[in-house]
Amino acid sequence: MKAAFSLVYVSQKLYDFGKVAKRLKDILPILAFTILPTLFIWIPFILRLESFWTIPLSQNGMGTIVANYDGPLYLVVAKSFYNMDFIRANYSFPLPVEYYAAHFPLLPLLIKIFSFVAGYPYSMLFVTLASSFLAIYFFNIFIKEFIEEKSALLATFAFSIFPARWLITRSVGSAEPLFIAGTLASVYYFRRKKYWKAGIWGAVAAFTKPPGILLFVAYVLAIATPQIRKLFMGSFKKWVESFRFKKVYPILLIPLSLLVVFVIYSFTFNDFFAYFKSGDNIHLFFPPFQIFNYSQPWVGTFWLEEVLFVYVFILLGLIKLIQRKEIILAWLVGIFFLSIIFVSHRDIVRYALPILPFLYAAYAETLTKKEFKILIAFLILPIFLFSLSYISQNVMPISNWAPLL
Repeated sequence: MKAAFSLVYVSQKLYDFGKVAKRLKDILPILAFTILPTLFIWIPFILRLESFWTIPLSQNGMGTIVANYDGPLYLVVAKSFYNMDFIRANYSFPLPVEYYAAHFPLLPLLIKIFSFVAGYPYSMLFVTLASSFLAIYFFNIFIKEFIEEKSALLATFAFSIFPARWLITRSVGSAEPLFIAGTLASVYYFRRKKYWKAGIWGAVAAFTKPPGILLFVAYVLAIATPQIRKLFMGSFKKWVESFRFKKVYPILLIPLSLLVVFVIYSFTFNDFFAYFKSGDNIHLFFPPFQIFNYSQPWVGTFWLEEVLFVYVFILLGLIKLIQRKEIILAWLVGIFFLSIIFVSHRDIVRYALPILPFLYAAYAETLTKKEFKILIAFLILPIFLFSLSYISQNVMPISNWAPLL
């Protein structure tokens, strides 16, 4: 009897060990895709190289990484939590205090939590890197719903570095990785009808960046779309009853989190609507396509033809999602794209990053082809060079680091 019991015990332990080993096998590539590309970006700055591949580099070491926009602004919020008097007394950035209302609270709160271990600047980089891991992890499990598992690893690696603007944002202090992680996780669970998890992760996105509320809009439209036919074929009462409100109500956490942000602002800025008065942070202008107005302050150039290719890439992906009847993803990409055509900012790719994972799903058939491997292999060096060049130049002028440490 004891021998049988021991055999069962050992078998259970071996089974548990096997599960852990498989888990590690799945996680290790995600860790590698998270850390190694960023580390390769950091190394030339850590070594204070004067140039790489003829590209001149900043000589401020990791200070260049930390000073990249909008990292220092999130550090200010992390240290002040929107205390206007504290900001005025300690920071000399030529910005109105209301400007910080555009930098939502979740990233600064996380920076604050981990600052006790590594200090504020390195806490910011740690939180960005950890958020990047979450984004890449959720992309990996998300993309497996569209392609075979054997192709998912290559797609995940591609997602970790392409486009280069995504690699840049996750290699400096930035809210994008946390926002994209929340968005991806929310959509992943919403598609699986796990509405509490979808609502919680959607709230994470909305508590990180303002466009998080678009998730809620997309979900409502995705729920309503299949019911439109019922409205014309039956009574209004039956149409209302056909909605799954009892199941999907946790997605209300998304607008609720935005409400919490505005309540915080009502105490810190004495203005519930402070976000809408944060100056030129809101780059939405009417009529659409104002990005082609070279005189706009955040455009400043007429070299803008690549913006058309961004529009084409997104629209083709949207059409593919509609053709496949991917209602949730189509609404999400469509809503974000609608907002993007009103954006007047040279950095249009950064505004499109939240829909990036879903465009990978739209082009899923391409991800499994041999040509895709060749494409990614070719792009690795150009992505690396562009990232070095961009990070070296996209730096806030900081004369006094002491208030940020």
